[in-house]
Amino acid sequence: MSAEALARRVVSELRAARHQAYLVGGCVRDLLLGIAPKDFDVATDAPPDRIMAIFPRSGQVGAHFGVVLVRDGGESVEVATFRSDLDYSDGRRPDGVRFVSDPRQDVLRRDFTINGLLMDPESGSVVDFVGGRPDLENRLVRAIGDPGERFGEDHLRLLRAVRFAARLNFDIEGATFEAIRSHHDLIAKVSAERVRDELIRILTEGGADRGFQMLDSSGLLDVLLPEVSAMKGVEQPPEFHPEGDVWAHTLLLLLNLRHPTTTLALGALLHDVGKPPTFRVAERIRFDGHVEEGVRLAHGILTRLRFSREETAQVEALVANHMKFKDAPHMKESTLKRFLRLPKFEEHLELHRLDCLGSHRNLENYDFVRQKRAEQPEERLRPPRLLTGTDLIAAGYVPGPQFSEMLTCAEDAQLEGAVHTTEEALALVRERFPR
Repeated sequence: MSAEALARRVVSELRAARHQAYLVGGCVRDLLLGIAPKDFDVATDAPPDRIMAIFPRSGQVGAHFGVVLVRDGGESVEVATFRSDLDYSDGRRPDGVRFVSDPRQDVLRRDFTINGLLMDPESGSVVDFVGGRPDLENRLVRAIGDPGERFGEDHLRLLRAVRFAARLNFDIEGATFEAIRSHHDLIAKVSAERVRDELIRILTEGGADRGFQMLDSSGLLDVLLPEVSAMKGVEQPPEFHPEGDVWAHTLLLLLNLRHPTTTLALGALLHDVGKPPTFRVAERIRFDGHVEEGVRLAHGILTRLRFSREETAQVEALVANHMKFKDAPHMKESTLKRFLRLPKFEEHLELHRLDCLGSHRNLENYDFVRQKRAEQPEERLRPPRLLTGTDLIAAGYVPGPQFSEMLTCAEDAQLEGAVHTTEEALALVRERFPR
């Protein structure tokens, strides 16, 4: 059973038990826009204990807020009792709720008009208490009621407004946007994890370039990512970057993202984050050390936003290696093979393509590296080592810092095709590192 089929059954059974029930929120919005919803939510006047009695294979996921999760097979639907919220004292969630029987009261507590629509799944009719239908038609994100109050209740709505506008290619209604600008500093009070998750969605759900332009014009970018905001106005050599400054270049990369992974999207955003602090003009504009500075800044940003160690390491690798493509045609065979075997190399390759399309549009190095990668099976890029530390000890070498250099020397020769056996590799080490 699909999630939509389960939601329809939930509504039907609640109504059969003499309760009001509707599809609600984002699934209604997406259905009206012709977009396949990711999940389905149901709102009803049935209290939580009644919902759980009607659906025995359910469990409360938000007992305080009257939310019950109804499961069937691998699908689930959140069923929430109509409610009105009490005061918000933490800028995140209400201090308490009051269950109500009037769906209008339930809708009025929600964030944006396009998320405040109710739908009868049987007839397809829509109940609109807040003007969500015309806002959908006019492609507007508008706060329900007073926007300042909505953002004061839950500060994350500041980012959610941008996310919806970016993903749906909508505009943010004037008063709503002015309220975001007026209250943008509240975003600093939101937990890093919640901010991180919204930023990921802005970067990966579509419209990332528009999303970051709105983050900038609203003031949110200065608060959340001052290192990225610093890209604005940082000039680049026009012969390599006819598109303009570092900010314009980065926005072009975000524009060309297509269903990216989280780490690729972050790599596109942060690959040149080291340029603003390393900008200088000598005989021309230079960014000496911008890669190393970029890795340092990316680490700080990703740590601050509580990204996982694995994600942080991959983004740092993307930043650290994005300039190596220009040297690829001139690399030694061993150096090129080490480059091509970087973890998730397809992300490095795609970041370089985006980097080129966002600047000079010359894809020669991209095509060269892509061809080389296609020609190299994994066993050629990462063959079993001919020489190990145990072999070196057996040959009479004393373990120490030079072991790593010896093993690298032997592996380079192996990747170059200069040695083919352990004996040949050991002979090379004896020649280069006499005891």
